[in-house]
Amino acid sequence: MNDVIPSDCKVSYSHLMKNNWYVLTGGPSAGKTSLVKALEEMGHTVVHEAARDYIDEQISKGLTLQEIRKDEVQFQKITLRKKVELEKNLDKEKTIFFDRAIPDTLAYYRFKGLDPDADEELQFALQNSSYKKIFFLEMLPYKQDYARIESPEQAQVIHSLLRDAYTETHGSLVHIPVMSLEKRIEVLLQSL
Repeated sequence: MNDVIPSDCKVSYSHLMKNNWYVLTGGPSAGKTSLVKALEEMGHTVVHEAARDYIDEQISKGLTLQEIRKDEVQFQKITLRKKVELEKNLDKEKTIFFDRAIPDTLAYYRFKGLDPDADEELQFALQNSSYKKIFFLEMLPYKQDYARIESPEQAQVIHSLLRDAYTETHGSLVHIPVMSLEKRIEVLLQSL
């Protein structure tokens, strides 16, 4: 994505991009990936987390998580570009569930102490992102895995930043409380 983005691009076009897309978000270990996998097994179309897909790609090439995440600005830009490129090619009429989406990048910029307002590419992506509904999953007990670098305390901070980022960019959120996976699916599908 090497397009030149006008510096005066302040107009939101998200109202022009109506779609049938739903985002599942929340801090690390909120159960997003488990929920997305369960929806996929039920036959729903899903988009897996871009950051995790990128990490998996790079690990398969022999890199460590520390090497992949050593330049956080570059890591966030790569995952943002993957999200934007993917969304360009998706059918807006089709019901699709996302494991994280473009506004997650805003939260991670803030968490890493980066200035999101200074990044025209991020601002352009945010202004042009649109989703039918945002499902915000409350945190489950924290579990470390191969792709997570955050501590449980950092995961809670990210969780709050994500709530703020989506509220700021897309308004209201549908909160999914801590409950069994089956109940979460039921609440989610009843809220479409």
